[in-house]
Amino acid sequence: MLVKPTVAELLEKGENRYRLVVATAKRARQISAGSKKMIETDEESPVTIAAYELKKESLKIYDEEEWKEYTQIRKSMVIDSEQTQQTESSETDENE
Repeated sequence: MLVKPTVAELLEKGENRYRLVVATAKRARQISAGSKKMIETDEESPVTIAAYELKKESLKIYDEEEWKEYTQIRKSMVIDSEQTQQTESSETDENE
C-alpha cells in the first residue's frame, strides 16, 4: 500500500486510478528489471520509486491521442535526424 505520495496527490498526474495504477506498475517493473531511476531517492521499493517519479513529473501518463501525437513527433525527429546525417555524410564525401 502506498502511503507517500498519496493516491490523491498522484491523481493530479493521471486521468483516473486505473491509468495511475497501470503506469505505476509498468514503471515499477522496469525499475525491478534494472532500469535507471529518474529521480534521486533512497527508497528501495520499485513501486514507491515509480510513484515518486510520477509525482515529480519525471514520468508522464499519456492518453491515446497524446501518445499518437508524441510518437508521430518522435518519428519525424528521427527521420529529420537521419536525413541531416546523410546530408552531412555526402557533403563530407564530396569534399574529400
